[in-house]
Amino acid sequence: MIRVSLATGVALDVAVAGDRAHPAIILLHGFPESHRAWRHQIPELAKTHFVIAPDQRGYARSSKPAPLEAYAPDRIMADVFALADHFERDTFTLVGHDWGGAIAWGAAMSRPDRVMRLAILNAPHPALFAKTLADPAQAKASGYIGVIRRTRLDRSRALARVFGSRVVQWLAALAVGRERAAHLEEWSQPGAMTGMLNWYRAAAEQHENARPERPGNSSGGLDDRVVTQPTLVIWGMRDRYLLPVQLDGLASLVPDLTLVKLDAGHFIPWAAADAVNAALRGWLDRS
Repeated sequence: MIRVSLATGVALDVAVAGDRAHPAIILLHGFPESHRAWRHQIPELAKTHFVIAPDQRGYARSSKPAPLEAYAPDRIMADVFALADHFERDTFTLVGHDWGGAIAWGAAMSRPDRVMRLAILNAPHPALFAKTLADPAQAKASGYIGVIRRTRLDRSRALARVFGSRVVQWLAALAVGRERAAHLEEWSQPGAMTGMLNWYRAAAEQHENARPERPGNSSGGLDDRVVTQPTLVIWGMRDRYLLPVQLDGLASLVPDLTLVKLDAGHFIPWAAADAVNAALRGWLDRS
């Protein structure tokens, strides 16, 4: 791990691997994880790429700015490009899971001149996600988002313990021992609980205040744009939170789409590591 100070004003802990002469690939983790979400992918990808896997702002020991607006998606997207700039990379492949995938979608749509290829793991295209919330099943599956946005789980020790125990249950099936301890240690860092939850809160605030030209607005912002880059979407079809309906109509928004469906749940980078690695490797070798 190295500490990288970015032009955006935050410092991130970043795992790097591979030959720096190779093409760059940036891996963006989701909630409530860290760069460790990619522990099975980093060695494989490092064979042919220079791998950059940050702990994103608000997570683990990376910077945790106090203002809520510091966690707006456009601020986090700016971190991605600042990270590439730090390593003197004009172009790169971008990979994201969960919230990292949401940021990756936005980054790819906003800067197709820099994001050459895009790989998404269980993270919906923002336009489709907004549309599918009208589906009762998806609305119910996404109910936890409203709870996070409306309440201050991090301000109550009792509720924070409940939150932590539920997340541990999500991860416990495979992330036991060292990995489970690592997650608990990351969540215990000062401000980490608030920082992680602020991603949800700030995204809602940015969406409510968005004008048509701003990211995240469904009436004419980035959400409505077609993704022009070669794009790999790997989807765990047993995801309890993001249902397969997220794939309906995706090809119309992503013309150069490779779709791989897995018999797995939400946390596929480690829960279905071999299949994810095979899909990534096959796609990277072809594209």
